[in-house]
Formats: sequence, C-alpha cells, structure tokens
Amino acid sequence: MKPLYTIVLLIISNLFMTFAWYGHLQFQKIDWLKNTGLIGIILISWFIALFEYVFQVPANRIGYTAHGGPFNMFELKTIQEAVSIIVFVLVNIFVFKEGNLQWNHVLGFALIVLAVFVIFKKW
Repeated sequence: MKPLYTIVLLIISNLFMTFAWYGHLQFQKIDWLKNTGLIGIILISWFIALFEYVFQVPANRIGYTAHGGPFNMFELKTIQEAVSIIVFVLVNIFVFKEGNLQWNHVLGFALIVLAVFVIFKKW
C-alpha cells in the first residue's frame, strides 16, 4: 500500500504545485484577480504551495526506504517528475485550456516517462 499512498499523495501535491506555479498566469481571466501585483501573486502562490508541501513531504516519507517505504531517493524524484509532467499536461488541457498538445510535446513527455523505466529497471 505504501507505493500507492506515495503516488496518490504525489498526484495531489502536484495538483497544488501546478496551480501555485502556473495558476497565476490565468489570473487575467478572473476579474477580481487580473490586476493583482507581483507581490500579491507571490503571496497567493506561496499559500497554494503550502498545500503542495503538506502532501509532498508525507509522500516522500511514506515512500522512502529508510522509513519502510519501497523507494530510494532517485526513484522518488523520478516518480515525482513523471507525475508532475502528467498532472501539468492534464491541468493545462482540461483546466487552463492553454495551447495545443503537439507531437514534440508528447514525444518529450514520453521520453521522461521512459526515464522512469530506466531508473526502475534492475540492470
């Protein structure tokens, strides 16, 4: 169950991360936020990022081998990066509706997912 808990917590963490890092780019679409200055945007993003860490830290502790989890640090980071890309693509397509997913994006993201295989493969 620890691998599943780790991945679910990383997915939730990355949802918050995506909104903290990229959500403010959508503020011009929201009337009461479109004139927010840089300091306001930073504060809003920090507030959202707090919840990213609320899920990220437990995900890493639950998943880490030294705490009884199945993953070493390299594996945790690789999972996080793959989850981050997948969550970003889905949020960008279905929530932000920003740009078109092109073949080179798909290929690049597929190579990142391939990296997960390479990291986890026991050579």
